[in-house]
Amino acid sequence: MTTVIKHQKPSAFYDEFFRKGPGQKTTHYCPGCGHGVAHKLVAEAIDNLGIQDRTVFCSPVGCSVFGYYYFDTGNVQCSHGRAAAAATGVCRTLDEDRIVISYQGDGDLAGIGMGAIMHAANRGENLTVFFINNAIYGMTGGQMAPTTLLGQKTTTSPRGRTAENEGYPIHMSEVISQLEAPVFVERVTLGDAKGVMKAKRVVQKALQNQVEKRGFSFVEILSPCPIGWKMNSMDARHWITEKLEKIFPVGNLRDDTKEPAPVSIPRMKLTDEELIDLFKSGEVESVKAGSLLNEQLVKVAGFGGQGVMSASALLAKCAVAENRHATWLPSYGPEMRGGTANASVVISNEAIGAPVVETPNVLIAMNAPSLDLFEESVQPKGMVIVNSSLIERKVKRDDVNVMYVPATDIAIELGSVMTATIVALAVYAAASGAVSVETMQKMIPSSIKRKNLVDINLKAVEAGLKYYKEHYQK
Repeated sequence: MTTVIKHQKPSAFYDEFFRKGPGQKTTHYCPGCGHGVAHKLVAEAIDNLGIQDRTVFCSPVGCSVFGYYYFDTGNVQCSHGRAAAAATGVCRTLDEDRIVISYQGDGDLAGIGMGAIMHAANRGENLTVFFINNAIYGMTGGQMAPTTLLGQKTTTSPRGRTAENEGYPIHMSEVISQLEAPVFVERVTLGDAKGVMKAKRVVQKALQNQVEKRGFSFVEILSPCPIGWKMNSMDARHWITEKLEKIFPVGNLRDDTKEPAPVSIPRMKLTDEELIDLFKSGEVESVKAGSLLNEQLVKVAGFGGQGVMSASALLAKCAVAENRHATWLPSYGPEMRGGTANASVVISNEAIGAPVVETPNVLIAMNAPSLDLFEESVQPKGMVIVNSSLIERKVKRDDVNVMYVPATDIAIELGSVMTATIVALAVYAAASGAVSVETMQKMIPSSIKRKNLVDINLKAVEAGLKYYKEHYQK
Protein backbone atom coordinates (compact mmCIF):
# COMPACT_ATOMS: atom_id res chain seq x y z
CA MET A 1 0.00 0.00 0.00
CA THR A 2 1.39 3.41 -0.99
CA THR A 3 0.94 6.35 1.36
CA VAL A 4 0.38 9.66 -0.40
CA ILE A 5 1.43 12.72 1.53
CA LYS A 6 -0.49 15.82 0.47
CA HIS A 7 1.36 19.04 1.11
CA GLN A 8 -0.89 21.86 2.26
CA LYS A 9 -0.29 25.47 1.36
CA PRO A 10 0.69 27.41 4.51
CA SER A 11 -2.23 29.37 5.92
CA ALA A 12 -0.04 32.47 5.85
CA PHE A 13 -0.51 32.30 2.06
CA TYR A 14 -3.80 33.14 0.40
CA ASP A 15 -5.64 30.03 -0.78
CA GLU A 16 -6.02 31.74 -4.12
CA PHE A 17 -3.70 34.50 -5.33
CA PHE A 18 -6.60 36.73 -6.33
CA ARG A 19 -4.47 39.85 -6.56
CA LYS A 20 -2.52 38.12 -9.34
CA GLY A 21 -5.74 37.14 -11.05
CA PRO A 22 -8.99 35.19 -10.47
CA GLY A 23 -8.35 31.54 -9.78
CA GLN A 24 -4.56 31.87 -9.68
CA LYS A 25 -2.83 29.19 -7.62
CA THR A 26 0.81 29.73 -8.63
CA THR A 27 3.23 32.61 -8.15
CA HIS A 28 4.52 34.88 -10.90
CA TYR A 29 8.16 33.98 -10.25
CA CYS A 30 10.27 32.56 -13.07
CA PRO A 31 10.94 28.78 -13.20
CA GLY A 32 13.67 27.89 -10.71
CA CYS A 33 13.55 31.28 -8.94
CA GLY A 34 14.38 31.13 -5.25
CA HIS A 35 11.79 33.67 -4.16
CA GLY A 36 9.04 31.06 -4.21
CA VAL A 37 11.05 28.78 -1.90
CA ALA A 38 11.97 31.66 0.41
CA HIS A 39 8.35 32.77 0.53
CA LYS A 40 7.27 29.28 1.56
CA LEU A 41 9.88 29.09 4.31
CA VAL A 42 8.69 32.39 5.73
CA ALA A 43 5.03 31.41 5.44
CA GLU A 44 5.63 28.07 7.18
CA ALA A 45 7.51 29.80 10.01
CA ILE A 46 4.62 32.23 10.45
CA ASP A 47 2.24 29.28 10.69
CA ASN A 48 4.45 27.37 13.12
CA LEU A 49 4.77 30.33 15.44
CA GLY A 50 1.07 31.22 15.23
CA ILE A 51 1.76 34.86 14.37
CA GLN A 52 -0.18 35.32 11.13
CA ASP A 53 -2.75 37.68 12.60
CA ARG A 54 -0.07 40.06 13.90
CA THR A 55 2.47 39.97 11.07
CA VAL A 56 3.20 42.87 8.74
CA PHE A 57 5.16 42.04 5.58
CA CYS A 58 7.16 44.95 4.12
CA SER A 59 8.30 44.51 0.51
CA PRO A 60 10.01 47.14 -1.66
CA VAL A 61 10.73 47.48 -5.39
CA GLY A 62 12.18 44.39 -7.08
CA CYS A 63 11.05 40.81 -7.52
CA SER A 64 9.90 40.87 -3.90
CA VAL A 65 7.48 43.72 -4.49
CA PHE A 66 4.53 41.41 -5.10
CA GLY A 67 4.70 39.81 -1.67
CA TYR A 68 1.23 41.23 -1.05
CA TYR A 69 -0.05 38.91 -3.81
CA TYR A 70 0.74 35.90 -1.68
CA PHE A 71 0.97 36.64 2.05
CA ASP A 72 -2.32 36.73 3.90
CA THR A 73 -0.89 39.11 6.47
CA GLY A 74 -0.61 42.84 6.88
CA ASN A 75 1.30 44.21 3.89
CA VAL A 76 3.18 47.43 3.21
CA GLN A 77 4.54 48.11 -0.26
CA CYS A 78 7.65 50.25 0.23
CA SER A 79 9.72 52.62 -1.86
CA HIS A 80 12.87 51.24 -3.48
CA GLY A 81 15.38 50.37 -0.75
CA ARG A 82 13.31 51.80 2.08
CA ALA A 83 11.67 48.64 3.45
CA ALA A 84 13.80 48.72 6.61
CA ALA A 85 12.84 52.34 7.19
CA ALA A 86 9.15 51.62 6.58
CA ALA A 87 9.39 48.57 8.85
CA THR A 88 10.90 50.78 11.56
CA GLY A 89 7.86 53.04 11.32
CA VAL A 90 5.52 50.06 11.62
CA CYS A 91 7.46 48.73 14.62
CA ARG A 92 7.32 52.04 16.43
CA THR A 93 3.72 53.00 15.74
CA LEU A 94 1.93 49.69 16.27
CA ASP A 95 1.80 47.65 19.46
CA GLU A 96 4.92 45.81 20.62
CA ASP A 97 3.45 42.38 19.79
CA ARG A 98 3.42 43.18 16.08
CA ILE A 99 5.74 40.99 13.99
CA VAL A 100 7.39 43.02 11.24
CA ILE A 101 9.24 41.47 8.29
CA SER A 102 11.42 43.38 5.83
CA TYR A 103 11.88 41.19 2.75
CA GLN A 104 14.46 42.64 0.32
CA GLY A 105 16.65 41.74 -2.64
CA ASP A 106 20.35 42.46 -3.01
CA GLY A 107 20.04 45.32 -5.49
CA ASP A 108 17.44 46.90 -3.25
CA LEU A 109 18.98 46.39 0.20
CA ALA A 110 22.69 46.63 -0.61
CA GLY A 111 22.29 49.29 -3.31
CA ILE A 112 19.85 52.15 -2.93
CA GLY A 113 18.76 50.85 0.49
CA MET A 114 22.20 50.66 2.11
CA GLY A 115 21.62 53.66 4.36
CA ALA A 116 18.19 52.51 5.54
CA ILE A 117 19.29 48.97 6.43
CA MET A 118 22.46 50.08 8.21
CA HIS A 119 20.67 52.51 10.47
CA ALA A 120 17.78 50.14 11.23
CA ALA A 121 20.34 47.49 12.20
CA ASN A 122 22.40 49.97 14.19
CA ARG A 123 19.33 50.98 16.18
CA GLY A 124 18.56 47.33 16.89
CA GLU A 125 14.95 47.61 15.73
CA ASN A 126 12.84 44.64 16.79
CA LEU A 127 12.24 43.38 13.27
CA THR A 128 13.36 40.56 11.00
CA VAL A 129 15.10 41.14 7.69
CA PHE A 130 15.20 38.47 5.00
CA PHE A 131 17.84 39.44 2.44
CA ILE A 132 17.61 37.58 -0.88
CA ASN A 133 21.08 37.50 -2.46
CA ASN A 134 21.05 36.27 -6.06
CA ALA A 135 24.01 38.41 -7.14
CA ILE A 136 22.05 40.26 -9.82
CA TYR A 137 19.18 42.66 -10.48
CA GLY A 138 16.52 40.11 -11.42
CA MET A 139 13.39 42.15 -12.10
CA THR A 140 14.93 44.88 -14.26
CA GLY A 141 16.87 42.75 -16.73
CA GLY A 142 19.98 41.29 -15.14
CA GLN A 143 22.15 44.29 -14.31
CA MET A 144 25.14 44.12 -12.00
CA ALA A 145 24.17 44.23 -8.32
CA PRO A 146 26.27 45.15 -5.26
CA THR A 147 26.69 41.40 -4.66
CA THR A 148 27.64 40.42 -8.24
CA LEU A 149 30.78 38.25 -8.19
CA LEU A 150 34.12 39.24 -9.66
CA GLY A 151 34.20 38.00 -13.24
CA GLN A 152 30.41 37.59 -13.40
CA LYS A 153 28.90 38.93 -16.61
CA THR A 154 25.73 41.00 -16.49
CA THR A 155 24.06 43.45 -18.84
CA THR A 156 25.99 46.29 -17.18
CA SER A 157 29.24 44.35 -16.73
CA PRO A 158 29.34 42.52 -20.09
CA ARG A 159 33.05 41.73 -19.75
CA GLY A 160 32.70 40.54 -16.20
CA ARG A 161 32.88 42.50 -12.95
CA THR A 162 36.37 43.67 -12.00
CA ALA A 163 37.57 45.06 -8.71
CA GLU A 164 39.32 47.92 -10.49
CA ASN A 165 36.29 49.06 -12.49
CA GLU A 166 33.21 48.06 -10.49
CA GLY A 167 34.62 47.28 -7.04
CA TYR A 168 34.21 44.16 -4.95
CA PRO A 169 30.97 42.36 -4.09
CA ILE A 170 29.57 43.58 -0.77
CA HIS A 171 29.26 41.05 2.05
CA MET A 172 26.19 42.36 3.84
CA SER A 173 26.03 39.76 6.60
CA GLU A 174 29.62 40.51 7.57
CA VAL A 175 28.92 44.24 7.49
CA ILE A 176 25.76 43.96 9.61
CA SER A 177 27.48 41.65 12.10
CA GLN A 178 30.08 44.32 12.86
CA LEU A 179 27.42 46.60 14.33
CA GLU A 180 26.76 46.38 18.03
CA ALA A 181 22.96 46.23 18.07
CA PRO A 182 21.91 43.21 15.92
CA VAL A 183 21.25 40.04 17.94
CA PHE A 184 21.21 37.48 15.13
CA VAL A 185 22.95 37.38 11.73
CA GLU A 186 23.19 34.28 9.57
CA ARG A 187 23.69 33.39 5.91
CA VAL A 188 21.88 30.35 4.46
CA THR A 189 21.58 28.82 1.00
CA LEU A 190 18.90 27.42 -1.27
CA GLY A 191 21.52 25.65 -3.37
CA ASP A 192 20.52 22.13 -2.29
CA ALA A 193 18.00 20.25 -0.15
CA LYS A 194 20.26 20.28 2.89
CA GLY A 195 20.69 24.02 2.59
CA VAL A 196 16.94 24.56 2.26
CA MET A 197 16.25 22.54 5.43
CA LYS A 198 18.86 24.57 7.31
CA ALA A 199 17.39 27.79 5.94
CA LYS A 200 13.96 26.73 7.20
CA ARG A 201 15.26 26.44 10.78
CA VAL A 202 17.13 29.74 10.59
CA VAL A 203 14.12 31.62 9.19
CA GLN A 204 11.97 30.38 12.06
CA LYS A 205 14.65 31.20 14.64
CA ALA A 206 14.88 34.76 13.33
CA LEU A 207 11.13 35.24 13.68
CA GLN A 208 11.18 33.57 17.09
CA ASN A 209 13.73 36.19 18.14
CA GLN A 210 11.24 38.86 17.25
CA VAL A 211 8.40 37.10 19.05
CA GLU A 212 10.62 37.15 22.14
CA LYS A 213 11.37 40.85 21.53
CA ARG A 214 15.11 40.27 21.33
CA GLY A 215 15.82 42.88 18.65
CA PHE A 216 17.20 42.95 15.12
CA SER A 217 17.65 39.68 13.17
CA PHE A 218 19.19 39.51 9.69
CA VAL A 219 19.04 36.40 7.48
CA GLU A 220 20.84 36.42 4.15
CA ILE A 221 19.49 33.80 1.72
CA LEU A 222 21.63 32.77 -1.26
CA SER A 223 19.03 32.27 -3.93
CA PRO A 224 19.01 31.20 -7.60
CA CYS A 225 18.03 33.46 -10.51
CA PRO A 226 18.19 31.13 -13.55
CA ILE A 227 16.80 33.68 -16.00
CA GLY A 228 19.17 36.44 -14.89
CA TRP A 229 22.10 34.04 -14.87
CA LYS A 230 21.06 32.55 -18.24
CA MET A 231 21.06 28.99 -16.87
CA ASN A 232 18.55 26.22 -16.39
CA SER A 233 17.22 25.56 -12.90
CA MET A 234 19.59 22.67 -12.08
CA ASP A 235 22.69 24.52 -13.27
CA ALA A 236 21.60 27.55 -11.21
CA ARG A 237 21.49 25.41 -8.05
CA HIS A 238 24.95 24.03 -8.80
CA TRP A 239 26.26 27.56 -9.44
CA ILE A 240 25.15 28.57 -5.94
CA THR A 241 27.03 25.74 -4.25
CA GLU A 242 30.08 25.90 -6.51
CA LYS A 243 30.48 29.67 -6.94
CA LEU A 244 28.23 31.80 -4.76
CA GLU A 245 28.85 29.95 -1.50
CA LYS A 246 32.60 30.21 -2.03
CA ILE A 247 32.39 34.01 -1.95
CA PHE A 248 29.51 34.23 0.52
CA PRO A 249 30.13 31.37 3.01
CA VAL A 250 27.03 30.11 4.78
CA GLY A 251 26.96 30.06 8.55
CA ASN A 252 26.15 32.07 11.64
CA LEU A 253 27.95 35.37 12.15
CA ARG A 254 26.14 36.61 15.28
CA ASP A 255 23.93 34.91 17.83
CA ASP A 256 23.29 36.78 21.03
CA THR A 257 20.12 34.84 21.80
CA LYS A 258 21.69 32.57 24.38
CA GLU A 259 21.05 35.22 27.01
CA PRO A 260 17.54 35.46 28.54
CA ALA A 261 15.09 37.43 26.44
CA PRO A 262 14.53 41.01 27.63
CA VAL A 263 11.29 41.73 29.44
CA SER A 264 10.59 44.52 26.98
CA ILE A 265 12.43 46.79 24.60
CA PRO A 266 12.55 50.37 25.97
CA ARG A 267 10.69 52.73 23.69
CA MET A 268 10.08 56.44 23.90
CA LYS A 269 6.36 57.04 24.14
CA LEU A 270 4.59 60.37 23.82
CA THR A 271 1.08 61.19 24.89
CA ASP A 272 -1.13 63.17 22.51
CA GLU A 273 -0.62 66.24 24.67
CA GLU A 274 3.18 65.86 24.59
CA LEU A 275 3.12 65.41 20.83
CA ILE A 276 1.02 68.53 20.33
CA ASP A 277 3.32 70.47 22.65
CA LEU A 278 6.36 69.24 20.72
CA PHE A 279 5.05 70.68 17.47
CA LYS A 280 3.82 73.96 18.85
CA SER A 281 4.95 76.92 16.82
CA GLY A 282 7.28 78.69 19.19
CA GLU A 283 6.01 80.21 22.41
CA VAL A 284 2.98 81.88 20.83
CA GLU A 285 -0.41 80.94 22.24
CA SER A 286 -3.02 79.70 19.79
CA VAL A 287 -5.12 82.43 18.22
CA LYS A 288 -8.84 82.02 17.77
CA ALA A 289 -9.78 82.37 14.12
CA GLY A 290 -12.96 81.92 12.14
CA SER A 291 -13.51 79.08 9.71
CA LEU A 292 -11.91 79.35 6.27
CA LEU A 293 -14.35 79.87 3.44
CA ASN A 294 -12.11 77.92 1.05
CA GLU A 295 -9.17 75.59 1.48
CA GLN A 296 -6.01 77.51 0.57
CA LEU A 297 -3.71 75.79 -1.92
CA VAL A 298 -0.76 78.17 -2.01
CA LYS A 299 2.27 78.04 -4.27
CA VAL A 300 5.09 80.41 -3.28
CA ALA A 301 7.80 80.53 -5.94
CA GLY A 302 10.95 82.51 -6.65
CA PHE A 303 14.71 82.12 -6.46
CA GLY A 304 17.33 81.87 -3.75
CA GLY A 305 17.76 84.94 -1.55
CA GLN A 306 14.14 86.10 -1.70
CA GLY A 307 13.08 84.26 1.44
CA VAL A 308 10.69 81.91 -0.38
CA MET A 309 11.25 78.97 1.95
CA SER A 310 11.27 80.85 5.25
CA ALA A 311 8.22 82.93 4.29
CA SER A 312 6.18 79.92 3.17
CA ALA A 313 7.14 78.03 6.34
CA LEU A 314 6.02 81.07 8.34
CA LEU A 315 2.65 80.96 6.57
CA ALA A 316 2.11 77.34 7.59
CA LYS A 317 3.11 78.11 11.19
CA CYS A 318 0.67 81.00 11.32
CA ALA A 319 -2.13 78.72 10.16
CA VAL A 320 -1.28 76.17 12.86
CA ALA A 321 -1.18 78.94 15.46
CA GLU A 322 -4.73 79.82 14.42
CA ASN A 323 -5.80 76.20 15.01
CA ARG A 324 -6.07 75.33 11.35
CA HIS A 325 -4.63 72.31 9.58
CA ALA A 326 -1.55 73.17 7.50
CA THR A 327 1.24 71.50 5.54
CA TRP A 328 4.46 72.88 4.06
CA LEU A 329 6.33 71.12 1.26
CA PRO A 330 9.50 72.77 -0.14
CA SER A 331 10.90 72.08 -3.60
CA TYR A 332 14.44 73.14 -4.40
CA GLY A 333 15.02 73.67 -8.11
CA PRO A 334 18.27 74.72 -9.80
CA GLU A 335 17.52 78.33 -8.96
CA MET A 336 21.08 79.48 -9.47
CA ARG A 337 20.68 78.57 -13.15
CA GLY A 338 17.47 80.46 -13.71
CA GLY A 339 14.95 77.91 -12.49
CA THR A 340 12.58 78.22 -9.56
CA ALA A 341 12.59 77.29 -5.92
CA ASN A 342 9.06 76.89 -4.63
CA ALA A 343 7.01 75.65 -1.72
CA SER A 344 3.50 74.28 -1.42
CA VAL A 345 1.39 75.35 1.55
CA VAL A 346 -2.05 73.90 2.23
CA ILE A 347 -4.31 75.54 4.82
CA SER A 348 -7.59 73.86 5.66
CA ASN A 349 -10.34 73.48 8.22
CA GLU A 350 -10.09 69.71 7.81
CA ALA A 351 -7.31 67.12 7.91
CA ILE A 352 -5.12 67.37 4.80
CA GLY A 353 -4.70 64.28 2.64
CA ALA A 354 -1.63 65.33 0.65
CA PRO A 355 0.80 68.26 0.92
CA VAL A 356 1.40 68.58 -2.84
CA VAL A 357 -0.13 71.61 -4.58
CA GLU A 358 -0.48 70.99 -8.32
CA THR A 359 -3.35 73.39 -9.06
CA PRO A 360 -3.00 76.28 -6.62
CA ASN A 361 -5.76 78.75 -5.92
CA VAL A 362 -3.08 81.17 -4.73
CA LEU A 363 0.19 81.89 -6.52
CA ILE A 364 2.83 84.22 -5.11
CA ALA A 365 5.28 84.65 -7.98
CA MET A 366 8.51 86.37 -6.97
CA ASN A 367 10.30 86.20 -10.32
CA ALA A 368 9.45 85.83 -14.03
CA PRO A 369 10.35 82.11 -14.39
CA SER A 370 7.97 81.33 -11.53
CA LEU A 371 5.09 83.17 -13.16
CA ASP A 372 5.85 81.51 -16.49
CA LEU A 373 5.93 78.09 -14.86
CA PHE A 374 2.86 78.24 -12.63
CA GLU A 375 0.46 80.81 -14.12
CA GLU A 376 -1.52 78.31 -16.19
CA SER A 377 -1.91 75.91 -13.25
CA VAL A 378 -3.78 78.44 -11.07
CA GLN A 379 -7.44 77.61 -10.59
CA PRO A 380 -10.02 79.97 -12.17
CA LYS A 381 -10.98 82.77 -9.75
CA GLY A 382 -7.73 82.12 -7.90
CA MET A 383 -5.38 84.81 -6.60
CA VAL A 384 -2.04 85.71 -8.20
CA ILE A 385 0.36 88.07 -6.43
CA VAL A 386 3.08 89.27 -8.79
CA ASN A 387 6.41 90.75 -7.68
CA SER A 388 6.28 93.61 -10.16
CA SER A 389 9.80 94.71 -9.22
CA LEU A 390 11.22 91.77 -11.15
CA ILE A 391 8.35 90.69 -13.40
CA GLU A 392 7.75 93.17 -16.19
CA ARG A 393 4.91 91.41 -18.00
CA LYS A 394 1.28 91.27 -16.97
CA VAL A 395 -0.63 88.11 -16.13
CA LYS A 396 -2.09 86.76 -19.37
CA ARG A 397 -5.23 85.30 -17.87
CA ASP A 398 -8.40 87.26 -17.19
CA ASP A 399 -10.09 84.63 -14.97
CA VAL A 400 -7.89 85.18 -11.91
CA ASN A 401 -7.57 88.01 -9.39
CA VAL A 402 -4.19 89.72 -9.74
CA MET A 403 -2.29 92.06 -7.46
CA TYR A 404 0.97 93.62 -8.62
CA VAL A 405 3.25 94.33 -5.67
CA PRO A 406 6.78 95.81 -6.03
CA ALA A 407 7.96 93.55 -3.22
CA THR A 408 11.67 93.64 -3.99
CA ASP A 409 11.73 97.44 -4.24
CA ILE A 410 9.91 97.71 -0.92
CA ALA A 411 12.34 95.24 0.67
CA ILE A 412 15.36 97.14 -0.61
CA GLU A 413 13.96 100.38 0.81
CA LEU A 414 13.60 98.63 4.17
CA GLY A 415 17.24 97.55 4.02
CA SER A 416 17.02 93.82 3.27
CA VAL A 417 16.14 92.30 -0.10
CA MET A 418 15.61 88.96 1.68
CA THR A 419 12.32 90.25 3.11
CA ALA A 420 10.68 90.59 -0.31
CA THR A 421 8.54 87.47 0.06
CA ILE A 422 7.43 88.56 3.55
CA VAL A 423 6.11 91.76 1.94
CA ALA A 424 4.13 89.73 -0.60
CA LEU A 425 2.95 87.35 2.13
CA ALA A 426 1.56 90.26 4.16
CA VAL A 427 -0.41 91.37 1.11
CA TYR A 428 -1.79 87.85 0.74
CA ALA A 429 -2.75 87.65 4.42
CA ALA A 430 -4.53 90.99 4.30
CA ALA A 431 -6.34 90.18 1.04
CA SER A 432 -7.39 86.61 1.82
CA GLY A 433 -7.86 86.49 5.57
CA ALA A 434 -6.41 82.96 5.50
CA VAL A 435 -4.16 84.05 8.35
CA SER A 436 -4.17 87.36 10.13
CA VAL A 437 -1.42 89.94 9.86
CA GLU A 438 -1.43 90.11 13.63
CA THR A 439 -0.59 86.41 13.83
CA MET A 440 2.26 86.92 11.38
CA GLN A 441 3.67 89.61 13.62
CA LYS A 442 3.39 87.36 16.68
CA MET A 443 4.97 84.40 14.93
CA ILE A 444 7.98 86.12 13.36
CA PRO A 445 10.10 86.38 16.55
CA SER A 446 9.93 82.61 17.11
CA SER A 447 10.17 81.69 13.40
CA ILE A 448 13.16 83.73 12.26
CA LYS A 449 16.36 81.87 13.08
CA ARG A 450 18.60 84.93 12.90
CA LYS A 451 17.26 87.11 15.67
CA ASN A 452 18.95 90.21 14.30
CA LEU A 453 16.52 90.00 11.35
CA VAL A 454 13.33 89.95 13.43
CA ASP A 455 12.81 93.71 13.35
CA ILE A 456 13.36 94.03 9.60
CA ASN A 457 10.85 91.24 8.94
CA LEU A 458 8.28 92.90 11.19
CA LYS A 459 8.78 96.09 9.20
CA ALA A 460 8.28 94.08 5.99
CA VAL A 461 4.89 92.91 7.27
CA GLU A 462 3.90 96.50 8.06
CA ALA A 463 5.09 97.66 4.63
CA GLY A 464 3.16 94.94 2.83
CA LEU A 465 0.00 95.72 4.79
CA LYS A 466 0.40 99.42 4.03
CA TYR A 467 0.81 98.75 0.30
CA TYR A 468 -2.31 96.58 0.27
CA LYS A 469 -4.42 99.21 2.04
CA GLU A 470 -3.21 101.99 -0.25
CA HIS A 471 -3.65 100.13 -3.54
CA TYR A 472 -6.12 97.26 -3.20
CA GLN A 473 -8.29 97.57 -0.09
CA LYS A 474 -11.79 98.53 -1.10
